[in-house]
Amino acid sequence: MKFAVLVFPGSNCDLDMYHAIKDELGEEAEYVWHDATDLSEYDGILLPGGFSYGDYLRCGAIARFSNVMAEVVKAAEAGKPVLGVCNGFQILTEAGLLPGALLRNKNLKFMCRTVDLKVVNNQTLFTNQYDQNEVIQIPIAHGEGNYYCDEVTLQQLKDNNQIVFTYEGENPNGSLENIAGIINEKGNVLGMMPHPERAVNELIGGADGLALFKSIVKQWRESYVNQA
Repeated sequence: MKFAVLVFPGSNCDLDMYHAIKDELGEEAEYVWHDATDLSEYDGILLPGGFSYGDYLRCGAIARFSNVMAEVVKAAEAGKPVLGVCNGFQILTEAGLLPGALLRNKNLKFMCRTVDLKVVNNQTLFTNQYDQNEVIQIPIAHGEGNYYCDEVTLQQLKDNNQIVFTYEGENPNGSLENIAGIINEKGNVLGMMPHPERAVNELIGGADGLALFKSIVKQWRESYVNQA
């Protein structure tokens, strides 16, 4: 499986994402600059965290107009897996690929630590290697991770089982109903604030994030390789 790791001016977690895929998962990965106009050769699209375009205005509001985002929309419409982490999650909401918005943390402070996450939906292509309601430990690092949406949208997320991860125990940023990650209705676009790419080896403090990437590969092989 071949992944594109998108790089916007200000991205700073692209290295972590690349090494998670290349060294820990053992799959192909390439950096793709923000002005790329073709993502057709890639099987999965990854939007890493960082501070795209300095995070001025709303986080991700400028990045959504990058040339590559039109290709991300095409990939999402084609059913390819698209994962946005932290700033990548913010970009996906600004681009309209996921509902809601990310607000400033409730305490107005940047926070960086490991938190507990509950896998509330393990029936997705991103979470099939976890148990239902499994609690995992994944790092966070953000100043604007407070997920918000209106009541109608929240009910739709619940009705469609689109809430994938919630914070367990502590809600670090004031996120609505402890939401830490959501998926689109089609099930192939996931946005999450915690960083699974920073939890792929016990040497760096934990490996609970590796199952997320293994889930993507498992689903892809079952859908495309085994049926070829």
